[in-house]
Amino acid sequence: MSTRSSRIALLALGLLGIHGVADAQDWAQKMFDHQKLDFGVVARGSDAVQELIVTNLYKETVHIASVTTTCGCSAAKPDQNTLLSRGVAKVTVTMDTKKFTGRKDSNVVVTFDKPFYAQVRVPVTAYIRTDVVLDPGSANFGAVAQGQASSRQIGITYAGRNDWTIRGVKSSDKNIVATVTETSRGNGRVDYTLTVSLKPSAPVGLLREQLILMTDDENAPRFPVLVEARVEADITVTPAQNYVGELAPRSRKTLNIVLRGNKAFEIEKVECKTKGAKFDVKFTDASRAVHVLPLTMTMPSDVGEFNEEFIVTIAGRPEPVRFTAYGKVIE
Repeated sequence: MSTRSSRIALLALGLLGIHGVADAQDWAQKMFDHQKLDFGVVARGSDAVQELIVTNLYKETVHIASVTTTCGCSAAKPDQNTLLSRGVAKVTVTMDTKKFTGRKDSNVVVTFDKPFYAQVRVPVTAYIRTDVVLDPGSANFGAVAQGQASSRQIGITYAGRNDWTIRGVKSSDKNIVATVTETSRGNGRVDYTLTVSLKPSAPVGLLREQLILMTDDENAPRFPVLVEARVEADITVTPAQNYVGELAPRSRKTLNIVLRGNKAFEIEKVECKTKGAKFDVKFTDASRAVHVLPLTMTMPSDVGEFNEEFIVTIAGRPEPVRFTAYGKVIE
């Protein structure tokens, strides 16, 4: 598509401002919550992770063609590539603190091919200190059942002066409790154990938090420690969000929805929140820990984007399980 044609098309969609062709890249830049990422000072061996949030501000569907980085010291990956209007993608950016040390600069490069081509570069910087080492690199709880308490420990080793001290640890999440205990000191080495506890009150979903360890360093008085957990309900649905693509009116699409419980359960019914939505679903009323639901949707007659919520009623469970299916009907 020529520059003139691109400009006319962007004007028609309201994606291009009055400043002309120079704004043709701006529509993509405006979707990012950060224009740069600074990890600050991090310990060697630590799991250094941050997120870029990309929000589709427009009526047209946006597609991420690729996400790359310009340095082997960093990596980036989106959780989804197709964003309907007001849809959100999370781009997880990580720094390699095991192979690399010192100041590292990179760029996350996000390339879009729909509704128009654009490329956004987000600068990334970090300083990986060599005198502080974490083992393991984060407090990763993995999957934790809702209502269950759990704890993890991280070894912290400092090499330098004998009087180096961790003064405390800060957490902005009330569901995480962290304490540090000195275990040894001498010959220019200091060892601590960081104990991180997850409270039973942690809500269902992905938890990602940065603890801040406060030290007596004058030049680098603090460094972060990553905490991650996936708190799961007694019954989980996979996938919870289903993108069915761009389909013709009244065409059919089959999804395989998996419900997995901590113990056997029975499905009573499956409904769609939108009245009159056409779908067929097969399930058994037998008690099982895992149910696979083949669900066939018939696309709406009207052209445009759709987002349907399905409700699964479980015997004896006060709250139903929900999942969504979304896409676009095109001629």
